[in-house]
Amino acid sequence: MVNLLYIAAIIVAVAFAVLVIYLARTLKASQRTLNNVADTLEGLEKQMQGITTETTELLNKTNQLADDINEKSSKLNGVFDGAKGIGETVKEFNQSLNRISTSITQSASQNQDKASQAVKWGAAMMDLWKKKKYNK
Repeated sequence: MVNLLYIAAIIVAVAFAVLVIYLARTLKASQRTLNNVADTLEGLEKQMQGITTETTELLNKTNQLADDINEKSSKLNGVFDGAKGIGETVKEFNQSLNRISTSITQSASQNQDKASQAVKWGAAMMDLWKKKKYNK
């Protein structure tokens, strides 16, 4: 029986040794995997730093563009105000021309009879002058 105990102890010792060997291999494989994960995370961290730097530069450029656009927009407001003033001036000029045209039309209609008589007198004078010139 004692022999059986020794054999059982040897079997347990061999099984424990095999278990420890497989456990050591598993831990080494896990260590390699964790090292690969650590390397990947370092690379990812470097890429994230690059992305952060580029994003910061992009934001700075965007802010500069926004400031430039605001400045140019302010300058354009002055141009539009000037154009509005020009439009109002043209409108007033058109109104003045309309008033002058209306005044001329009214004067012409009031003096139409006088003008017509002046044309008749002018025609008569021309006829007399032509007859006088023809008779000489």
